Amino acid sequence: MKKILAASFKPQGNVQCSILNIQFSNKVGLGAGFDKNAKYLNELEALGFGFVEIGTVTPKPQAGNDKPRLFRLPKDKALINRMGFNNDGVEVVAARLKAWRMDNKRQTMDDGQPLTPHASPLTIGGNIGKNKTTPNEDAWKDYEICFTALHDHVDYFVVNVSSPNTPGLRELQEKDALKKILTNLQSLNANYPNPKPILLKIAPDLTNGQLDDVIDLAKEIKLDGLVATNTTISRDQLTTDASRLTTIGAGGLSGLPVQKRSTEVVQYIHQKTNGQVPIIASGGIFTAADAKEKMEAGASLVQVWTGFIYEGPSIVKNICKGL
Repeated sequence: MKKILAASFKPQGNVQCSILNIQFSNKVGLGAGFDKNAKYLNELEALGFGFVEIGTVTPKPQAGNDKPRLFRLPKDKALINRMGFNNDGVEVVAARLKAWRMDNKRQTMDDGQPLTPHASPLTIGGNIGKNKTTPNEDAWKDYEICFTALHDHVDYFVVNVSSPNTPGLRELQEKDALKKILTNLQSLNANYPNPKPILLKIAPDLTNGQLDDVIDLAKEIKLDGLVATNTTISRDQLTTDASRLTTIGAGGLSGLPVQKRSTEVVQYIHQKTNGQVPIIASGGIFTAADAKEKMEAGASLVQVWTGFIYEGPSIVKNICKGL
């Protein structure tokens, strides 16, 4: 079944690229929040994704926010979610990733040569966060726990301090709090024989002053890259009925309404850093034209999520074909 899916949905031709010292099978990935617990990697690989970001993963399992917590806004080609970092906890996710790697190792290629543990063309990012009950002053400890547990099982890390669905989390985007978390992770990373790239995921709602702080910090500590952007708390210029939005309530908005702002953030970072900080762009990507817009703004890779929901399983193939 996997081979049939792969033949139908995988991009054709040579679409590989090397970024962050990682070989990606293509430039289109799936953003965090879809396969939170690393349960569907084989299926997502068969759909052609060049990389999948699992998580957000926290040290302890947590149920997330009360349901309903995910809503479609078809008029706006958007979603609102307030999932709240629901996940199985880092120990379970790490064990699942280890088993997946080993399963790939046991498989053989058509010519009979054994695969290595990392021979799957699917690159895995580990998106890590803090538990809801962890106070912000201790947040760095949660990121350290997740980083240590996942280090042998993912290809790169994304530090998530920008979800609007964990109370107080976005306060960690302030420069001093960020510096403590990131420098600690970099210190740990340096002790491994195979350090992994560390990226930071930021919100589209940051002011230019706040973006400048992030950029200055990224330069100062030599951060490997940024993911721009997460969901927005804004509800500006939506065509969905106001009464419907009131009924839905709080949550992060994704999809077409965040497209413009996400591109602006990518372009701002690219210009301010002279292109020296790699950017993974996320926000309102549905088509090849949308992906091109992000790349022309300065992105090296793109991630889809809401676009995947609306466009369906051919989205990666269609984007890669257009690129």
